[in-house]
Parts: sequence; C-alpha cells; structure tokens
Amino acid sequence: MNDVALQNQFSVSLRNDLESVKDALPDDFNIPRFVQNSLALVQGNETLDKFGRQYGPAQIKAGLIRGAYLGLDALNQEMYLVPYKDQLQFMPSYKGMTKLVRKYSPRKVKSIYAKLVRDGDEFEEVIVHGEPSVNFNPMPFNDAPVIGAFAICLFEDGGAVVETMSKAEIETCHKQSRAQNSPAWSKFWGEMAKKTVIRRLCKSITLDMDAETKAAFEAGTEIETDAKELAAKDISENQNSQNFVIDGEMTELDSQMAEVGNGFEQ
Repeated sequence: MNDVALQNQFSVSLRNDLESVKDALPDDFNIPRFVQNSLALVQGNETLDKFGRQYGPAQIKAGLIRGAYLGLDALNQEMYLVPYKDQLQFMPSYKGMTKLVRKYSPRKVKSIYAKLVRDGDEFEEVIVHGEPSVNFNPMPFNDAPVIGAFAICLFEDGGAVVETMSKAEIETCHKQSRAQNSPAWSKFWGEMAKKTVIRRLCKSITLDMDAETKAAFEAGTEIETDAKELAAKDISENQNSQNFVIDGEMTELDSQMAEVGNGFEQ
C-alpha cells in the first residue's frame, strides 16, 4: 500500500468505519491516533501490503476494527494480523491479553505474567489459605530444556488464579494450531509457550465486557488450549475419517511476527 491515493483511501475508509461504530468503542478510544497507527503498520509491513493488494483491504480493516473494539493497537504490539492462506487472522498478543485482563477484570489486578519452567528449576504449585499460588525459584541463567510453563494473575484483594501446563500439554496445543508448522514455533517456542498458557489463564478470569467487546475477544482467543476439549474436538470433527489431518500452515508468519510482533513480548 505504497501508493499515496490508496493510503488516503484506506485511512478515510477506516476512519468512517470506526466513526460508524464509535458508540461500541472504549470510552477513551482515540480514532485519529488509531487510524494513523494503523496506516503506519500497513505501510511498514510487506506481508500486510501484499495481502491487501492480493485480496483487498476489507479483511485488514475488519481485523483492525476488531482490535479497536478491545482498545488494542497493532503498532503498539498489542495484537497481530496474521495471513493464513486467503484469510487474515486477528490475535491479541501476550501484551494485549494481559492489558485486557487488567482493564476488564472486576477484581483489580496487581500482577499478571507467564514464565517457563526448565529442568533444574524449583517449582511447586500450592494452596495458601484457600488460594492457589506457586513457589518458583529458577536457576540463574538456566538453559536446560523446558519442562512446562505457568501463568498467574494476582489480585489486589489477595486472591489469585493460576494455570500450569506441562511441555506435553503445550505441544498438544501446538499441534492443533493453524501455525503448527510456522517459524514462530520453531524460532520462538518459549514465547509461544508462554502465550499458550496465558491464553488458558484468561479463560479462568471473569471479564466484564459488553457484547461487542466480548465477541471480539473470543474471536481472537478461539484457539483451544484445554487438552480434554482438544481431544473431544478432534474426535467430533474427524469421527468419519480414518486419519486426523490438519490442513495448511501460516504463510510468511516469520516476517509477520518480526514486523508486527517484534519477536514477542517478554
């Protein structure tokens, strides 16, 4: 989208679409800034530019507007727009998901994060005064193999929500992902693992969202992370097949993540 006329057309169209749904956007949402950031994103991203030229800008605008409902900004690495064949997939990033939990949780959040657990680290999941917690003492500069990951949300009222996943559980989710063969998993496995467990954690936290916001959030976090539900889904979708087949892979995801996600957030 390097042509000035196309850029102007895209900006005007996106602004008009956002103005038409402004009552459903967050109260503090800044439409001019969002449009400016969106244009900068598309201008600087060859993958999105190529997708837009091949399939038109409609899906790009739809993905951006879905992020707008949530108050997320792609240029600030709070969400991704990732091409998958002829479709554009909207995904909140690790940074975006933690932002949404802080914003929409009725219980005030003190801290929310995910960590990898490696062989040799001390890790224990415990219950303290009826609340879940973890004791985690990582070895300094530990480069041993990853054996699992955990995510925790600490509330200011003293409560907490914890999710843990073994490496085998993470790999189960990995194999069910549309991006299972993408460079993101091969080059940034640890960051993808943390994103997987934080995604599962978010399903356990009550979020106070209106209908439009909730729909956008669920659309961006629809990748299943529960092993039992994954198995049930596999059986349901493939009960008449002899073999389970996962079709397709992300196209140019490495470039997309490098340009939009900047290597994933810590």
